[in-house]
Amino acid sequence: MKTVFDKTTRDKLINRINALNESSTAQWGKMNVCQMTKHCAMADEMFLGKKQYKRVFLGRLIGKMALKNMLKDETPLSKNAPTKPEFKITETKGDLSSEKKKWTGLIQEYADFSNPDFEHWFFGKMTKEQIGYFAYKHTDHHLRQFNS
Repeated sequence: MKTVFDKTTRDKLINRINALNESSTAQWGKMNVCQMTKHCAMADEMFLGKKQYKRVFLGRLIGKMALKNMLKDETPLSKNAPTKPEFKITETKGDLSSEKKKWTGLIQEYADFSNPDFEHWFFGKMTKEQIGYFAYKHTDHHLRQFNS
């Protein structure tokens, strides 16, 4: 399974991010390309330990089971999956170039990943391996959303 901890995989993700432009349009969902890049950068900041979010109750009930199901194979994440309100970007305009630069910088930081106490807001405690797989799937999901 692909992981953000693999340099070749990171390089391919960065190339896909760099292919995004102002004309990139979503194949599903409500975000525009700039909102999506901000959303993904926020997710990577979380995985890298730069930001933390409180665990939600439903996640405490079914989070581990949901994570196991999502990571059982290389099937892409489903379209229009729900997210925590803090990850919903309401600002509709922004500087796509700077957002892409920020996001690609965060992707590169996975080369030196160290966040052993990571706890996802829904899934709970995750191993480094699980983080690598899920961070890849999340990034791939949103890049596919914009045909990249």
